[in-house]
Amino acid sequence: MDVAVIGAGVGGLTLALELHEAGIPCRIYEATSELREIGVGINVLPHASAELRRLGLEAELASVAITTTESAFFNRFGQLIRVEPAGLLAGYAAPQFSMHRGDLQRVLADAVRARMGPDAIVTGHRCTHVEDDGTGVLVSFESPQGAALPDAYADVAVACDGVHSAVRKQFYPDEGEPVYSGINTWRGVTRWPAIKGGASMIRVGWFTTAKMVIYPIRDSIDEAGNQLVNWLVEIETPRRISRDWNRLGAIDDFIGAIEDWHFDWLDVPAMIRAADTILEYPMVDQDPIERWSFGRVTLLGDAAHPMVPRGSNGAAQSILDARALRDALSAADDPAGALTAYQDARLPATAKVVLANRIMPPDVLLWEVHDRTGDRPFDRIEDVISESEMQEISRRYKRIAGLSNEQQSAPEQASA
Repeated sequence: MDVAVIGAGVGGLTLALELHEAGIPCRIYEATSELREIGVGINVLPHASAELRRLGLEAELASVAITTTESAFFNRFGQLIRVEPAGLLAGYAAPQFSMHRGDLQRVLADAVRARMGPDAIVTGHRCTHVEDDGTGVLVSFESPQGAALPDAYADVAVACDGVHSAVRKQFYPDEGEPVYSGINTWRGVTRWPAIKGGASMIRVGWFTTAKMVIYPIRDSIDEAGNQLVNWLVEIETPRRISRDWNRLGAIDDFIGAIEDWHFDWLDVPAMIRAADTILEYPMVDQDPIERWSFGRVTLLGDAAHPMVPRGSNGAAQSILDARALRDALSAADDPAGALTAYQDARLPATAKVVLANRIMPPDVLLWEVHDRTGDRPFDRIEDVISESEMQEISRRYKRIAGLSNEQQSAPEQASA
């Protein structure tokens, strides 16, 4: 069979590499005229990086990423709550990579073109409609200027076209608006000296006042040895904007909430004021839908399970989707049946992550300390919360996300 992959994001590019390795022909159709470096930081978690390593990409990723060594949690007064190892140091078989989203996309796209040929990615083709005739799928396109383009025909079509998926909209025309969490985010990148050793994922505060996530995504970017540091500010805010990953943000809209965050290990407002880029995005997701697969058409990644950008799970779950879909198509003679099997394997797992991110994100430890201290400094963290409680909070989320050590020792369970 052959597959039309709609969208050249992380999910679509990974799927193409998976299908190519399995001997299943495919072609990617991308809406933009060229693949450009957009967005800011992204984390490739160990269960996802294990899949990319299996595809032969670990060396390329390591050359452009930071290999994350730890997660560190602080209250908004800069006091350390807990440090836990990450990636290889946490006992995983594969590393955790922190990197620029554009670097990840470039590594994947370069691999697709090198292995599948320069025409494997067709740009300037925005999908407008799919039609399953029972023996194949007709995919209709338009140019970035809105002109109709020739259709493509394939045995299977996979919509990897993101949170604004035209294919999802076709099958769910009356789907409600994105669910707003009540939290708005501002994010950016800053050229800055290494923080806490230069390989830490740092989480600070809580969103009722302000919460931050800070981590490096490129190393040694200039003669001074600075890093490119990604940061995210989350603040409880009435809904103000629609979802657009490229919307520019204004520093005056949020800097007041963290103006006094001058820690002995980081001057936060100074770092933010030195930012190269500031973007704004609402914390939104969609309620899980009842099905992804419709005959010979299915959804993958953000088109299937848009989730709030917490815990780096958007990209990770897309990569796991790609592996599961490759396995389903490789094992079945009936394309429609394979897509249903893929859906049945992945939809329940991703729905759990979507819902967990709403009520129990991976940094819920910060909430526990915020609540127990009344948002005040503490003398000793041991008097606030025990180490065993902190470990259980961490394990609970990892089990939901497919990141527990038990799941990683059984890869078939993690990808399901």
